[in-house]
Amino acid sequence: MPRHLLLTLALAATPALFTTACVAAGPTATAAPVIQKADWPFTATEVARFDQPWAMAFLPDGSLLVTEKEGALQHFNVQTGKRAAITGLPKVAYGGQGGMGDVLPHPDFAKNGWLYVSYAEEGEGDTRGAAVARAKLVLAADGSGTLQDFKVIWRQTPKVTGKGHYGHRLAFGPDGKLWITSSERQKFDPAQDMSGNLGKIIRLNDDGSVPSDNPFASQGGVAAQAWSIGHRNALGIAFDARGKLWVHEMGPAGGDELNLIVRGKNYGYPIVSNGNHYDGREIPDHSTRPEFEAPKITWTPVISPAGFIIYNGSQFPQWKGSGFIGGLSSTSLVRVAFDGDNAKEAERFAMGERIREVEQGPDGAIWVLEDGSKARLLKLTPKG
Repeated sequence: MPRHLLLTLALAATPALFTTACVAAGPTATAAPVIQKADWPFTATEVARFDQPWAMAFLPDGSLLVTEKEGALQHFNVQTGKRAAITGLPKVAYGGQGGMGDVLPHPDFAKNGWLYVSYAEEGEGDTRGAAVARAKLVLAADGSGTLQDFKVIWRQTPKVTGKGHYGHRLAFGPDGKLWITSSERQKFDPAQDMSGNLGKIIRLNDDGSVPSDNPFASQGGVAAQAWSIGHRNALGIAFDARGKLWVHEMGPAGGDELNLIVRGKNYGYPIVSNGNHYDGREIPDHSTRPEFEAPKITWTPVISPAGFIIYNGSQFPQWKGSGFIGGLSSTSLVRVAFDGDNAKEAERFAMGERIREVEQGPDGAIWVLEDGSKARLLKLTPKG
């Protein structure tokens, strides 16, 4: 019997778990100060506009790459405002939450030119899944460019129906490994199913091969790719100065999370969550099942987190070591303060628009991308 079916049957056999009101486990985000525009400690300068942007990344020369959800990758000169499309991209499965996703230069990009992109791709029978590819970015003098030697190095398995919860955020760790957030595609059970890689945090070598020291490496197959399991819709990933990995994910109806990712741990979804199902059915809170790793922050009402950095620049020295999370439904930029392995929301900047992406610039400025059509690219610098 498939493991996902076993889980479904097990959950169905214990309905009391889903009907018991529980006190939320772990620190719930308290009411942090909401800072209105007049009191921002920064100036937000509009630099450009993009059509449904999803992610951005700076290249070593200070120029910017921006993905647009319908399937484009733009190369943008932040000094001159000139932009050019990058060619050689794959066809993407655009629709719902799917389309072009993240973009990430290799840590040694200046030497090897490797660029990583994630996107949603079509499968057979009306199915879809996220993919990650590696290619050489070759730029021309006029700023245009192309992706050469394009090769898919990872795919979500299995591909499933629906157009939500791809995840596919990318990061390189201090260990030189490629980390990928693989969401559960709104299918619940796959987050606990080791026969697939949905609902997992993935750790790979830079060529897509599986490191031998991954916690589930002995299981082989796609299970070997996983570093942690039991995740819902993970849309932000960042390492702190200690090399610790933090990931935020959207909860169901309530219960957005910020998690400290620990090797081999199970974060409990869909068995536990500090939110509930959209149809009103309750999900047991983390406090009811201590064998699962609890979030360090939960948000109810939700912030709908998107994009994530842990700041280490010099323009805002008072924020060094703070996390910044884009808020979609909360139309905000959320600052998180860390204390070792603990975290709390410190303050929330009311941006007035859905914030899709956050990035730190080479000079220490904070850059944010709004969501949707004609979305603004804003550069945040200290006021005065």
